Amino acid sequence: MKRWQKAVVSTVLVLGVLAAVGITATVGWRPIIGPRARPLTNRSFEPTAARLARGAYLTKGVTPCFVCHSESQPDEFAVPKPGTEGSGQPWMEPEIPWLTVPNITPDPETGAGKWSDDALARAVREGIGHDGRTLFPVMPYMRLREMSDEDLASVIAYIRTLPPIRKQVPPTAVPFPVNRLINSAPQPVEGTVPEPDRSTPETRGKYIATIAVCEDCHTPRDSHDQPMEEMAFAGGNVLKIRGKAPVASANLTPSPAGIPYYTPEMFIEALRTGHVAGRQLSDVMPWRFYTNMTDADLRDVFAYLKTIKPVDHFVDNSLPPTKCPRCGHEHGGGERNSKAS
Repeated sequence: MKRWQKAVVSTVLVLGVLAAVGITATVGWRPIIGPRARPLTNRSFEPTAARLARGAYLTKGVTPCFVCHSESQPDEFAVPKPGTEGSGQPWMEPEIPWLTVPNITPDPETGAGKWSDDALARAVREGIGHDGRTLFPVMPYMRLREMSDEDLASVIAYIRTLPPIRKQVPPTAVPFPVNRLINSAPQPVEGTVPEPDRSTPETRGKYIATIAVCEDCHTPRDSHDQPMEEMAFAGGNVLKIRGKAPVASANLTPSPAGIPYYTPEMFIEALRTGHVAGRQLSDVMPWRFYTNMTDADLRDVFAYLKTIKPVDHFVDNSLPPTKCPRCGHEHGGGERNSKAS
């Protein structure tokens, strides 16, 4: 081999190594080779009376299954329109027009009637669709990974009892390069997920708050649309729902800027009536859905919220939106905050 040929080969090898190192250090290889996904199994979930009751409770007032997979009542956001439960819809945020929520009723042609129980289980907790594709992470599988095996079985057993609805929902068409980047999100659930620690109100509340996906809305996101974990539950995430005025989520931490003055009774009243001390909550906060929780579960969620890290982040939707140096969003009272040191 001539000297110039050796130089070209060496250069190509060096560039290849640098490219490999760069990919590994930045986006990783999943966008190229595809998501982590386990093979489907033949497991199924027996629809016992206890599971059906638990599944109905979870899907109708805890996990946001029917908030997303059903049409809302015209004047009551997050309250499923009768006869549409589980039938799917275009995604509710107009800024994501290419995203749709599938029909998960047992209809064999347009719904999930031909999907196995394990295909549903893998989608719910692991983010892999029945056809092997990565689900866009608006589907909160990264939170639902914490759902116990028994609660998962209950949810799927109950969904199987929904009336089949023949409704064709256009498939989601995630644009490039987002469709490749999200391949890093799914994670197979290895082994079993046991029942949560229910020894204290705080541990019980943490589990309910997790599978209710509270943190996703109440945590602001950075410029890359990633949750700012250091501001968990601190509010300021601006929610833009079709047909509704934009609203920033509230700070739920025990900080003076959050809800330190709440009592369990005030918290339950807010979720039951949509009012706090005479102030009307926006129904973009789906209190009409979460009002179906038991008083016991709501008390436990409140007990958990009192234990999370206080974050000094002022959010008030009654004030004009201004740029917040703390979270980077524009929300009511944003200018009152200072940048984190």
